[in-house]
Amino acid sequence: MTFKKMIAAGTLLALVAGVALPQTAAALDAKQKEEFGAFIKEYLLANPEVMLEVQEALAAKQRAKQQEASEAAIAKNKKAIFQSDHDVTLGNPDGDVTIVEFYDYNCGYCKRALSDMDEIITADKNVRFVLKELPILGPDSLAAHKVSAAFRLIAPEKYGDFHRALLGGEERATEETAIAVAAKLGVTEEQLREKMEKEPHDSAVREAYTLANELGITGTPSYVIGNEAVFGAVGANEIVTKVANMRSCGKTVC
Repeated sequence: MTFKKMIAAGTLLALVAGVALPQTAAALDAKQKEEFGAFIKEYLLANPEVMLEVQEALAAKQRAKQQEASEAAIAKNKKAIFQSDHDVTLGNPDGDVTIVEFYDYNCGYCKRALSDMDEIITADKNVRFVLKELPILGPDSLAAHKVSAAFRLIAPEKYGDFHRALLGGEERATEETAIAVAAKLGVTEEQLREKMEKEPHDSAVREAYTLANELGITGTPSYVIGNEAVFGAVGANEIVTKVANMRSCGKTVC
């Protein structure tokens, strides 16, 4: 590679990385700019893997920035995330590690992740698993949430069964299907409607929306484990690894 090409390549990487160039390099005349552009094009055609490296570096930088913001949000909202009165706890209520899951009853990925939750709390008797409803997939999800919230207030000891039946069902979660699930568990529509009217529980969903916004959560399922917000249905193995790390070093990544 000629010296000019090396300069062009280095300058290209600086430009892509957002590094400010010296004024002497930026102040090029028309001919110099044309030559410079030709050098860059020639270099990239000969070394296209450079752009992949830049893309990977940018993605890593964005992930680090997102994680930094998430850690700050978790520290700021620790009580609302881990100890909210609105949420339901499965597994060991006194477990040494807490997993918080944000979910929507109409989220296909959440349905598939239901087995991850059960696998984790069955295998690890010292995990505390917190369910945090985040109805973001339309009016049906919000209506199902309202029924769910009422059911929890009426029969909290049966909520785990309600959750598994509604989230694990093949039908779309609506007010109607949520009421039907509740009825099978012994809570009548009349009881639910009375509770929804007296205690609409709107504060729960407002809190979940606020937390999701602060944590950068835009989809479900998403999790909070220790100092980290985990986005997407990452699978039981990855979550178990993070739980083990929390016990080992107090962080999800040791």
